[in-house]
Amino acid sequence: MTINVIQRKDVIYKNNTSPLFIRLSHNRKTKYLSLGVSVMPEHWNADKQQIDESCPQKRTHQLAIDTQIESLQKKIRRLEALEIEVTFETLLDNTAKGSRQTIAEYTERQIKQLKQTGKISTSIKYQATLTSLQRFRSMNILFNEITPKFLTDFELFLHDQKLTSNSIATKFSVLKAIYNKAVVDKVCFCTENPFASYKVGRLWTSTRKRAIRKEDVQRLMHAPLPYTRSPYLEFARDIFLFSYLSAGINFKDISTLRYCDIDDDRIYYARHKTKKEMTCHLVPQAKEILVKYSTPEHNEQDYIFPILNRHVHTTEQQIHNRIHKVLVHVNKGLRDWSHLLGLKTTLTTYVARHTYATVLKRSGVNIAIISESLGHSDLSTTQIYLDSFENSQIDEAMKNLL
Repeated sequence: MTINVIQRKDVIYKNNTSPLFIRLSHNRKTKYLSLGVSVMPEHWNADKQQIDESCPQKRTHQLAIDTQIESLQKKIRRLEALEIEVTFETLLDNTAKGSRQTIAEYTERQIKQLKQTGKISTSIKYQATLTSLQRFRSMNILFNEITPKFLTDFELFLHDQKLTSNSIATKFSVLKAIYNKAVVDKVCFCTENPFASYKVGRLWTSTRKRAIRKEDVQRLMHAPLPYTRSPYLEFARDIFLFSYLSAGINFKDISTLRYCDIDDDRIYYARHKTKKEMTCHLVPQAKEILVKYSTPEHNEQDYIFPILNRHVHTTEQQIHNRIHKVLVHVNKGLRDWSHLLGLKTTLTTYVARHTYATVLKRSGVNIAIISESLGHSDLSTTQIYLDSFENSQIDEAMKNLL
């Protein structure tokens, strides 16, 4: 692709000036772009492709020309960096559409597609992230405005809004996914991905790992129910223990377990988050919890736990709303257990999943095996769950330094 500036001397305006055009040449084809600049023929140096020194508006006109040429050259470099063929279409489509499409416009389309494909939970995360972005800046944020400094400012903004570290990390994960998809869809053209070297949370002390000790799990398991209690207290404990005893199965997957998913001493299910097929052995204590909530005359397609009713909750939105409503009550019950047992870590359904992974790690189980049992796609995700080197272990190891 070659770029030249020419003067159309065959076009003469009333003030005796002729317009200047950018001429793009590629594969023996030519395309002209108006520069919005016109000068008298004697004020145009065709050999140098520059405004002549004798032109009274030389500085202004030349700046306009240089700016537009530099913009085109920059877009060509971006296309080449992304290994996208440079054509009139890719170059000018980027100029006219891609670079001017706002993050809000693009994300709203993604949210609509997620809802259409039944990914309600993901669409809600996308909407929450978009809302935070719009509170941070205007509705008209462009993809090329996302820089490392933008990410730092956005993270500080979220932190000032009193969001937890996990909530901030979720929003950054969503924003990164949106950005990367925009690159794939050729809506965003970048030479350097701002997320490549950005680490969320390094601006302040990282939060503690969300796991409790095996001894605390046993205390929870054998603790007597208080005389005055909320109706969800016993159910919350059962859900926590079932997750912990069943390879860290998360709450949504517990909610959608059906009788047909149980075969002898194993459960079989597909993770909602990753669609990965999962199976795990049912230990006696987990089987006792299943028996506790089983109904005598059930259909194989019925849900086991009293969370969903297949005759009532039939759409993805209804299922999502019901699971979210029950989850709030369950986590409230687990917070009550945290106080009753004097735990420093506030219990949630996800603490059960983290605890399962951490207890296995402390027992010497290989991280690759733990990763497989959790249904993670890579080991780095599993590492987030683990107290891989706790302070006590580090303290002990440091005794060997001298």
